Amino acid sequence: MDWRVLGISASILGTDIIVSQRFESVPMNKQLLVRNVPPEICTWIDAQRAQHNMSQQEFVLSVLDQAVESDLELKLPLFASSATVVEKPVPESLPFTFIDLFAGIGGFRSSLEKLGGRCLFSSEWDKYSQKTYKAWYGDTPEGDIRKIKPADIPNHDVMAAGFPCQPFSIAGVSKRQSLGMAHGFKCVTQGNLFFQLVTIIKAKRPPVLFLENVKNLQSHDQGRTWTVIREALEDLGYWIFFQVIDAAAYVPQHRERVYIVCFDKKEFPERPPFEFPKKPEGAKPLLRDILEPNPDPKYTLTPHLWNYLQRYAEGHKAKGNGFGFGLVTPEGISRTLSARYYKDGSEILIPQGGNKPPRRLTPKECARLMGFDEKYQNNLVVSDTQAYRQFGNAVVPKVVEAVGKQILKVLSWKLMEKGCLLKRAETNGHNGNGKAVRKARS
Repeated sequence: MDWRVLGISASILGTDIIVSQRFESVPMNKQLLVRNVPPEICTWIDAQRAQHNMSQQEFVLSVLDQAVESDLELKLPLFASSATVVEKPVPESLPFTFIDLFAGIGGFRSSLEKLGGRCLFSSEWDKYSQKTYKAWYGDTPEGDIRKIKPADIPNHDVMAAGFPCQPFSIAGVSKRQSLGMAHGFKCVTQGNLFFQLVTIIKAKRPPVLFLENVKNLQSHDQGRTWTVIREALEDLGYWIFFQVIDAAAYVPQHRERVYIVCFDKKEFPERPPFEFPKKPEGAKPLLRDILEPNPDPKYTLTPHLWNYLQRYAEGHKAKGNGFGFGLVTPEGISRTLSARYYKDGSEILIPQGGNKPPRRLTPKECARLMGFDEKYQNNLVVSDTQAYRQFGNAVVPKVVEAVGKQILKVLSWKLMEKGCLLKRAETNGHNGNGKAVRKARS
């Protein structure tokens, strides 16, 4: 048998390898065309043939000959079950683009950039969060998303959005009901912002949606709110995956949030092999891991405030209510850090021994409790009050990263099976900063 490699030609996302087969007894050639071979395979071929002093033809044929002689049973992605992620080595990072909506202080961004993502656009209306975002990532997010035209948003692979949760949160609903205010989609100022996302999704068709909200989203208004959201995403043509994840497996804080990951059916005609991450193995993080050794005395509660919180808790306990302060142990985990923590710190109080009143967490400890990297912990540029609000409203970066890695598995699977990734911002008439660029005339 005489094999001949006719050539290897570069393409945009890989290479094409053409192998010609000529049988001595048959006066004709057969060609095997393999399109979009991943660059890492081509690099490996070049390295191996150089090491063994072989031509490309000789090396490729030797590999094929060995496979034939061994009668290998190949396990290819093509034959893998669509319900299970293909167990193949997945890169720790993969180049993709994303936008960061309702960005807060960039909990999504800090994680997605670790995974190889490049942020093309961000939006956050709060001026103090914008200040922190600028200090941490180098650019200031656009303001009110309702004033942003979808055409001004560049094409992107992943839309990341922790859309406002107060109208759907247990605390937010209780407060609004007590004040006679609307909540959920009836809330004009916040609830309808989900539909602003819908408008952007319709216009931009991001292949992947990565959304986050409070656990109560699924039960709010007897499940009708979640039904509306789910049906809206389905009508847009997306596969939907969702799961409530407790961040306590990643940080020393009980914090349940629902994560929603969606894939565009136009890019993924078959249901993609996405799975949410399993809980990490090993010892769980403890509160002692994030505490500062010598916190400023200003974070100690005044005797007056401490006495008030104790009387308040005793009064509610007598009525059979569960309201009260949260005096934690360093050997355990804390309650959920909320945006109201700046008021009295009552949900997470650190005992200090003796008759000394407990203290609240410092802003730096809150950054640690949420799982932000040290470079962010040491770069707090707003007041303590604003910092408490920002961390209480943030997503947990370590959870985002864990879910993001599962998204990378699907993108890697897409590359292996389809030979292409998703959208590139350059095809939308924008540069990397989201600014429109003029297309050259043909």
